[in-house]
Amino acid sequence: MVPPAKILIIEDDAHIRRLLQATLQRAGHQVIEADSARQAMALFDIERPDVVLLDLGLPDRDGLELIEPLRLRSNATLIVVSARENSAEKVTALDLGADDYVTKPFDTEELLARIRTALRHQRAAASGEEPTVVEAGALRIDLAHRRVFRGAEEVHLTPKEYGVLAELARRPDRVLSHTQLLTSVWGPAQADRVEYLRIVVRGLRQKLEEDPSQPKRIVNELAVGYRLRT
Repeated sequence: MVPPAKILIIEDDAHIRRLLQATLQRAGHQVIEADSARQAMALFDIERPDVVLLDLGLPDRDGLELIEPLRLRSNATLIVVSARENSAEKVTALDLGADDYVTKPFDTEELLARIRTALRHQRAAASGEEPTVVEAGALRIDLAHRRVFRGAEEVHLTPKEYGVLAELARRPDRVLSHTQLLTSVWGPAQADRVEYLRIVVRGLRQKLEEDPSQPKRIVNELAVGYRLRT
């Protein structure tokens, strides 16, 4: 079980703040609230939260402009919670350093699950205990030995297939943008070659999914990126 966390809600809508506060407190978390960018930055420096839930439509500043300053200040988990559904803005948020993006209206249980997952990985990283084996359903990804199993059977991947899968496995249940994956696996010069990534993901699904046409593990965030669902 993940211990309770200190969570900063940055949201100007009082109704949504109350909903988030009640949901998080029921789960045992300590909640701090800010209704503007200015108040948020001041509270962040004083309170040093473990998690930030960031709305983008703030009255005094676009929430996207807060991501880099917050990321530079600490390794707190940063989850954007916004009504904006534009794919380009989701990509921008992730590339600036957000850990996840949840679109309003949201399911509170799903949000809590995302927070729990993020906290587990955050605390493992802080303790130097990054997992060497990641499991997702029948898949087992051995990062230490660069081996992948589906059930008891070892699956042989191309170098690029393994590279993409390993990047997703290091951040399970989090969306990685096309740019993040392409930069990590192909290098910065190929960061806009989304077709390369799609070909590799298609190959991974053929080898790893029970039904490649209905993937359950390597899932797509439309026009944004991919997530390894555990």
